[in-house]
Amino acid sequence: MTSQMNITSIFTILLIAFSLSIDAFVVSVTAGITITKIKLGHALKIALMFGLFQAIMPLIGWFSGNQIRTIFESVEYFVVTGIFFVIGFKMLFETFLIKEEKEKDYTNFKLLLLLAVATSLDAFAAGLGFSILHVYIVIPVIIIGMVTFLTSFIGVYIGDTTGKFFGNSFGIIGGVILIGLAIRFLLKALHVI
Repeated sequence: MTSQMNITSIFTILLIAFSLSIDAFVVSVTAGITITKIKLGHALKIALMFGLFQAIMPLIGWFSGNQIRTIFESVEYFVVTGIFFVIGFKMLFETFLIKEEKEKDYTNFKLLLLLAVATSLDAFAAGLGFSILHVYIVIPVIIIGMVTFLTSFIGVYIGDTTGKFFGNSFGIIGGVILIGLAIRFLLKALHVI
């Protein structure tokens, strides 16, 4: 992946954005299941909070990466491979440990802020990876923020209607996608592709 955006890298960023949005999506589905009488304002509040933090965290990661990039330049693809493997396996691990907590008030600002930060920590690591690969961060930040906003918004309504039927499958999909991307970066590091 280079700083020039082409169809392949935009597609890759969309996959990353989708995978990173899974945690926020799952929390949004849970909120949809939990909140009685869902209103548009509930969905917008949740989606805006998650979308905003998913956009901010890769930016912070990218700027942090710029400070330490020279250390990693000779092994950049291996570092990014490690980052995406860790995020992917963490997502799979957490998916199987999710316990439903129906007492939470998902409309509470402090709780939403805490959840937005918690679900966007992986986006920080992705931003670090973008920095190491010299990817211009503006487009990924916009895409990640928008994808997270949309998936969270939709997630609230899915939770309200059909969330009980899907369980943890969304977290599994996101983890598998990120591990697949990690394998792709590893193959690049080994000059296989």
